[in-house]
Amino acid sequence: MLNLERLRTLDALARHGSVSGAAEALHVTTSAVSQQLGKLEREVSQQLLAKNGRGVRLTDAGRLLAQHAGRILSQIELAQSDLEAHRGQVVGELRLSAFPTAARGLFPLALSALRAEHPGLRVRSRELEPERGIAGVIRGDLDLAVVLDWYNKPMPLPDGLVKASVLDDPADVALPSGHPLAGRDEVDLGELAEDEWITWGEGEFCHEWLMLTLRSRGIEPIVGHRAAETHTQLGLVQTGLGVCIAPLLGRHPMPDGVVTVPLKQRVRRHVYVVWRADADRRPSIRAAVGALQDAARKLG
Repeated sequence: MLNLERLRTLDALARHGSVSGAAEALHVTTSAVSQQLGKLEREVSQQLLAKNGRGVRLTDAGRLLAQHAGRILSQIELAQSDLEAHRGQVVGELRLSAFPTAARGLFPLALSALRAEHPGLRVRSRELEPERGIAGVIRGDLDLAVVLDWYNKPMPLPDGLVKASVLDDPADVALPSGHPLAGRDEVDLGELAEDEWITWGEGEFCHEWLMLTLRSRGIEPIVGHRAAETHTQLGLVQTGLGVCIAPLLGRHPMPDGVVTVPLKQRVRRHVYVVWRADADRRPSIRAAVGALQDAARKLG
């Protein structure tokens, strides 16, 4: 009979593409991964891995067994979900992530409510950018991820995931209080063409959205500074180093000397939570989604 943990190791290798990636996902050493895969090869009497430069690749037999492993693990997840639903209790462990401003704005309220209402549930949370959160849910490292779409740039969502809306989050432009446009009721993006922008890291979803949006208005953005955290961006605005987009969620308290002005374009981002379809019936998933939505309503 095939060993489940060895199949889980093979599945992790197939998903991550390397022994080190599989080890990180499974929270074990690379040596442990290699040992499990060696035992699995002996168990099936076929070569599953071949050397590929400094790394390894799956053989045809390895890819075939990895496909079966993925389906087996998905079926186990579904069985666990059905058992939890049958029991009807919100218990066990729940792992979730959110991008930084959602973690700051939603997690304190939502997770404290979960602890109070469901003391048998152990919640483990972390900050992750949306792409990494989605990848974690797909791999099985996370049960839930809070992610986002911008109004004009949707986040690609792979098959096999379920999502639920949490809130629509308006975003303004943050300006130093001495900026010529700081006293306006609203600002057009075109009026900021000569300003330096404080943005997110290169390649991040929100940075790509900002570049797309400014260029669609005929603006070639001047990027002065990059920072992942909203409050770091606002601190740079405070000292007059540029302007930034400041979504409402997670931005308070605002630093002295910084004002926010609505954009004429009425910029919004859609915040939602995703989880695997095969875990859809778990009461803990439903409880966490409800707690996040309740927290969003209280913020509004």
